[in-house]
Amino acid sequence: SVLLFSCNQKNSDSTSESTDSEKLPLPFFNSADFTPEWIDEADPEYKNIHQIADFNLTNQEGQIISNETFEDKIYVADFFFTYCAGICPKLTKHMHKVQEHFEDDPDVLLLSHTVMPATDSVSVLRDYADQHQAIDGKWHFVTGSEEVIYDLARTSYFADEDFQKTKDESAFVHTENFILIDREGR
Repeated sequence: SVLLFSCNQKNSDSTSESTDSEKLPLPFFNSADFTPEWIDEADPEYKNIHQIADFNLTNQEGQIISNETFEDKIYVADFFFTYCAGICPKLTKHMHKVQEHFEDDPDVLLLSHTVMPATDSVSVLRDYADQHQAIDGKWHFVTGSEEVIYDLARTSYFADEDFQKTKDESAFVHTENFILIDREGR
């Protein structure tokens, strides 16, 4: 059986329709346990919402990609590696669908981080991006030092569920999660 539910509240006046402005906001995630928090702009804690740490990585075009690339943009991030035969092809397929849906929206970008930077060089990422019809400037496949990428995955994106249990920094990062980042890097 399937259970469906909605967070939208219905207006008691059956003649009025719900509008976009009446939709509930998305929650913020301030810790790796993914406890959702709805924090109003008037709340003093609003200024303390977790943000993605500063980074500098290299994309499939050989360009340096940083937080500034995504300034005032919404983006979807994931972690993959090019020769993965498991979940990565599915992730890439779904990211491609996101790209197609938002192709004409300059405010939405995609960011795929390789977790195997020793093998996923810029040229390998270039070939992979081409195979998956990534639009340069829209969908960035990035590489850099393993230490930086793993730290971002674990402490900025909270994308490594196993790390929260083991605290083993040498363990391989692999996740099937997509992470939605808002215009303020949260």
